[in-house]
Amino acid sequence: MSVLPSDRIVVTGGDGFLGGFLVEKLRRLGHQQLFVPLLQDFDLISEGNVERLYREQRPDVVVHLAAEVGGIGANRDNPGRFFYANLAMGLHLIEHARRNRIKKFVQIGTICAYPKFTPVPFKETDLWNGYPEETNAPYGLAKKALLVMCQAYREQYGLNAIYVLPVNLYGPRDNFNLHTSHVIPALIRKCVEARDAGKERIDAWGTGSASREFLYVEDCADAVIAALLKYDAPEPVNLGSGREISIKDLTELIARLSRFEGRIVWDPSKPDGQPRRCLDVSRARDAFGFSAQTSLEDGLAKTIAWFESHRSELSERRFAPANP
Repeated sequence: MSVLPSDRIVVTGGDGFLGGFLVEKLRRLGHQQLFVPLLQDFDLISEGNVERLYREQRPDVVVHLAAEVGGIGANRDNPGRFFYANLAMGLHLIEHARRNRIKKFVQIGTICAYPKFTPVPFKETDLWNGYPEETNAPYGLAKKALLVMCQAYREQYGLNAIYVLPVNLYGPRDNFNLHTSHVIPALIRKCVEARDAGKERIDAWGTGSASREFLYVEDCADAVIAALLKYDAPEPVNLGSGREISIKDLTELIARLSRFEGRIVWDPSKPDGQPRRCLDVSRARDAFGFSAQTSLEDGLAKTIAWFESHRSELSERRFAPANP
């Protein structure tokens, strides 16, 4: 069954980073029957709240973006919490999607589900060929279990559940808290604050040798919408740009775009995380016509400009004071 503009769509995490752009784009496409459950009203870790969400909102479609997640430091500090919270939310939402016979369920996965030593580029068929990188394995395994649940529920109950795996996201409105943010917003904040304070150096985690792939947040929102409207198969789908960059080169690029002219000092006592990440994005292109449109340099420039123009008004939730 096709997703129609008249369908009622619940977007969990719709007030978050990716979710905000997704909801805006859906509205521009004519989808006005949208509901975003807020944490204070619907803590989705509780099955009772999930049951009430379905009962009160009666969705035709659920897009499950909500997650508890952070960078390497946050993952290392919260392995049990991240496993439990992410598994519980998805478990309840998928089960009650089945009970309510909804038209479609979209589960957002994570690139952290891939094995630590996955051949580059990562193919969806590699997902089960090893254990994830240790610092984010609990989060990645919780999300990977939901892939199994989506496929099992499709097979046994006919639930039209799809699963997409975005690579590392970045862009305007990101989380710039140095402890919980991912690498790009953390580096942008460090470089801009060091530049403005006239500091001669910034400190960066690890050796810089690891590589990552990044997807601009608005491109990812476009990809999720394309999957929502056009994809109805059980196989997981990578969402990415297909372009790889080392953390060292990324840091130097952000420093240049931020106009920070000091030194970058690497701390090899801190973990690098997974050695390499770069996706095979051919399935998304072939299945629903998605290709990333924003270059890394253009996306970084937009993100830096947004941070510089909004940092004085950012809330404590997204922008905690820098560590001394």
